[in-house]
Amino acid sequence: MKMNRIGIAGTCLLISFVAAWAAPAVAPPPAPSRVGQRLPADQQVLTQWIDRQAQPVAEAGEAPLLPVVQELQDLIESDPVLFMLFTQMFEQVPRKPPYLNDPTGQPQIRDYPHMLRVLNQILTQAPAFNQTGLVGFPINAILDWPMGTPAGATAFLDPRVNRQLKKILNHWAAFLSSPESCAVLTDDPDTGWFSATAQEAMPTFVADFVCDPALPHYGFTSWDDFFTRTFREGRRPVANADDDAIVANACESAPYRVARNVQLRDTFWIKAQPYSLTHMLANDPWASRFEGATVYQAFLSALSYHRWHSPVSGTIVKTRLIDGSYYAEALSAGYDPAGPNDSQSYITQVAARALVFIEADNPAIGLMACLFVGMAEVSSNEITVSEGQHVEKGEQLGMFHFGGSTHCLIFRPQVQIEFDLHGQEPGPHSANIPVRARIATVAPAPAAAP
Repeated sequence: MKMNRIGIAGTCLLISFVAAWAAPAVAPPPAPSRVGQRLPADQQVLTQWIDRQAQPVAEAGEAPLLPVVQELQDLIESDPVLFMLFTQMFEQVPRKPPYLNDPTGQPQIRDYPHMLRVLNQILTQAPAFNQTGLVGFPINAILDWPMGTPAGATAFLDPRVNRQLKKILNHWAAFLSSPESCAVLTDDPDTGWFSATAQEAMPTFVADFVCDPALPHYGFTSWDDFFTRTFREGRRPVANADDDAIVANACESAPYRVARNVQLRDTFWIKAQPYSLTHMLANDPWASRFEGATVYQAFLSALSYHRWHSPVSGTIVKTRLIDGSYYAEALSAGYDPAGPNDSQSYITQVAARALVFIEADNPAIGLMACLFVGMAEVSSNEITVSEGQHVEKGEQLGMFHFGGSTHCLIFRPQVQIEFDLHGQEPGPHSANIPVRARIATVAPAPAAAP
């Protein structure tokens, strides 16, 4: 088992839209929507949420920071380049709505010291149920505008910053994996995820997922345990289990892009965000085998099931955990009100991610790659298979912890594949296709010449 415990707290403040758990697999999303429902469609809801986080910090004054947060402040203030960038990123945010301004016209998050104090507060919170609006990425919400500035785009690619963010998110992970995080897994009418109101929003929860309402917290031992829950047997059957020409959906996810003839190296930072295989695969020596590849990308919503399953039957031939960025987004995307959602293709090259190579039993597929990419806080990529292990189509490969993310299936250029996206076009308004459902069919390999 491999696990990159980076950012296990990716959906730490899930405040609503819980009904999406029980929604039909393919349904029109609410409008206006943001990819993955990680931040509320209504900017006012997000603004009010930020107010609720920032106000207690302002009232508390200069409270001591947790050691991991203090280390980030020391890093920023000891390095002249980082000090400049973290100062400039807040100065570069436009001083007008909707750029996170309070009623006086001042930015809600005023500068990097204020940001650190709000971050410090979030690391001590457990997610509570609330129907008013979803903030799927709380840290991402705080940085939503600064990370889209020129200074922010540079600062959040810095390896030193990302190493410290990894430590901060690991600290949060420890709390959210502890019994103390079960405090909201109750029937409390205001905050409980098993309250009457929550059950109305999740009417099929008990039928869908392995749990026991007779046990404390329905049998879940932590918030992480609750969030990485598993489907009951039979709830997500494997499509055409005995037909190796059928490719199954690796995640409970919505199609984002299908790209063909993908180049080995490309200018992934421009507006179109083309894929660049060498960088996606972190300079893996096998990258050249995929030049001209077909890439299928799909995104998980903040409320999706977050385990990964093999799209084909085959042998695991290589796995890698790749460190990367957490709050980097493409500057060419402009100010993204739910960043990095508009940068989903870009971050496949730079974000923390897990890579699994599979040699499919079907020779018409052969070697393929599965890339599971963390977004913002959601960068805890756990691989649960080993090199040399044979997996059946639909068998678990690993999981994200705490939240929505994105993933790619990469097929070599000789693979003749046609996608079945269940009657919808890929893009930001597509809806989830069930995990292990059919997403593609592969034509037989050409017969060898006599």
